[in-house]
Amino acid sequence: MLYRITIPVLTLLLTGCGSMMSPSEWFASEDNVDPPAELVEITSNIGAQTLWTASAGKGTDGQRLELVPYVHDGRVYVADSEGNVEAIDAVSGNSIWETETELPLSGGPGAGDDLVLVGSRDGDLIALDAMSGQEKWRRHLSSEILSVPKASNGRVIVHTMDGNLFGLNAADGEKVWDFKRSVPVLSLRGSSSPVISDGKVICGFASGKLISFDLLSGEVLWESSISVPSGRTELERMVDIDGELAVVDGIVYVATFQGDLAAVSFDTGVVLWRRDMSSHAGAAADMFQVYISDAEDHVWAVDPRNGAALWKQKKLHARKLSAPAVLGEFVLVGDLEGYVHWLSSEDGSLVARTRVGDDPISTPPIVRDGVVYVYGDGGKLAAFRGPNQ
Repeated sequence: MLYRITIPVLTLLLTGCGSMMSPSEWFASEDNVDPPAELVEITSNIGAQTLWTASAGKGTDGQRLELVPYVHDGRVYVADSEGNVEAIDAVSGNSIWETETELPLSGGPGAGDDLVLVGSRDGDLIALDAMSGQEKWRRHLSSEILSVPKASNGRVIVHTMDGNLFGLNAADGEKVWDFKRSVPVLSLRGSSSPVISDGKVICGFASGKLISFDLLSGEVLWESSISVPSGRTELERMVDIDGELAVVDGIVYVATFQGDLAAVSFDTGVVLWRRDMSSHAGAAADMFQVYISDAEDHVWAVDPRNGAALWKQKKLHARKLSAPAVLGEFVLVGDLEGYVHWLSSEDGSLVARTRVGDDPISTPPIVRDGVVYVYGDGGKLAAFRGPNQ
């Protein structure tokens, strides 16, 4: 009998090596793992200001979970692995409400349609009222939720670990449509979070496919292969899309593990360009450049017109970087020791460093209205304002 091998099993085998390894290290012995680069001294001062810090539960509690802060309508929503969901005032850092779901949360929160949405390791999706935190409904789905649920125009969209994508009624959680895609024998622990825009849903899958759906009906609008599995072993054939999708000016920028970074037309699914680059964290973009943390924890900027490399920053090698975020002229990434590194978007040089506790920062910084919100894996949340913001 053939069993699907997933990273939860492998993580248990590797807990002695540390549970926050990057995927490129999950299959390596301790002797073969690159040590993280030592931090270089930064003499410049760009004037980044800490606005506030807050304790927001237990965070991920050292597990590989997709618990990402969500900033919406002047509030920061956060969730932890013990089932707590909290709304925090984005200006002051004060708690507005807190709800205990009594579930082992693993994905979210997401928001939309006046809901806050979180998913659990047991496959439960919970919808809370965004204003009060009161539970509105919960639904049991097919498997663990390791992605951020989204809501818009009366639909809640959630991607589960077994490759299913669900479209639920936002009012009561009843299933309206679902899409099933088989998962390879070996895959990374995680799922791509869907993106909703212009009445469409874009989602990546463990097969290396990027697929667009009609938000209301679930009809498949197009399907594109970002990377095609190759190699003789299941490990060599892993081309998961797990990281952040960036959508800018009608283009989706998407990266696969052991595969490619690609630019795809949002409307048609046509692949405009692709280049060889492995990433499990994902991409960010602005109108001028695409930024990505690769599997070796090097940060790149590439030309959005053709994928040509513009600069590469290698001084953060093996520091287990988050996906990038863009704040004006800066690119920000979190690392394994709780640091946020500020890079110049012009040339990739390191221009500043701030710290959010001692715990790793696995989720990308969130930028809203000139403020950066950073959530450490231990549950510490901090807000920073960049220079000239």
